[in-house]
Amino acid sequence: MVKVEKFITESIRRIQEEAGGEHAVIALSGGVDSSVCAELASRAIGDKLIPIYVDTGLMRKGETARIKEIFGHLGVRIIDAGEEFISALAGESDPEKKRKIIGEKFIRIFEREARATGARYLLQGTIYPDCIESEGGIKSHHNVGGMPLSIEFSKVIEPLRELYKDEVRDVAEALGLPGEIAHRMPFPGPGLSVRVVGAITREAIEVVREANAIVEDVLVEKYRPWQCLAALVGLGTGVKGDNRLHGWIVAVRAVNSRDGMTADPIEITWEDLAEIQGRITSTIPAVSRVVYDITPKPPATIEYE
Repeated sequence: MVKVEKFITESIRRIQEEAGGEHAVIALSGGVDSSVCAELASRAIGDKLIPIYVDTGLMRKGETARIKEIFGHLGVRIIDAGEEFISALAGESDPEKKRKIIGEKFIRIFEREARATGARYLLQGTIYPDCIESEGGIKSHHNVGGMPLSIEFSKVIEPLRELYKDEVRDVAEALGLPGEIAHRMPFPGPGLSVRVVGAITREAIEVVREANAIVEDVLVEKYRPWQCLAALVGLGTGVKGDNRLHGWIVAVRAVNSRDGMTADPIEITWEDLAEIQGRITSTIPAVSRVVYDITPKPPATIEYE
């Protein structure tokens, strides 16, 4: 395990050395990884840090408003890029291509902001499992294997690159970050695009956003999962009222894990599963059925793509 206080001191020193007194932009998503990275960088280079949150149109329900509340003190810049991302992804069904499209879009937006501010460096909260899964061919994380080969930044600074998720949480607590951030569930960098198996459409993103909000509302406080989510895994036949429906199949997933490298499904009560099913199918007209995924990691991954 990482020696937290030593890690914090050394990370602040390394960021100062690598940034060399220049301005740097940081990709701030609101998750624990990017939040810890932002706090370390803020302590290292102060007002030379430019925090940027990109609203991709693929975020959780209410996420952008919450980011403004939590990170307003850092002067976070909110970039509304939903139309850019959704248009670029329209009709794309290949998981790796989705991740690469998103990785490139992120970089180009950060480059655009850097040119406007004179920043030469990019900070991001890449952690060790991101590198393992990208380099091992499991999936390309948008901030590792999904990044374009050619970028304008002098350097990408990744102070958390050797840490596992549980170690990042320990650092977050030591830095005094609020529990809401330190123990927040992971959310994929490519957002809801990887919770739609198959082609991306605006309808699919809206459906999965609403379904995901219901799953989190029912499960987070009661079960405290490492991660829970809803994903659209295909289309199936259903009946609503007197009408036949060819609608979305929503898969619900809830797991516990220590570092994200392995995970076990959580035993959810029948009553809670029934509540999730009832709320999703009654409030989202396009959904025909709901299933619960009990597969551990391995052989499955936590996310569907």
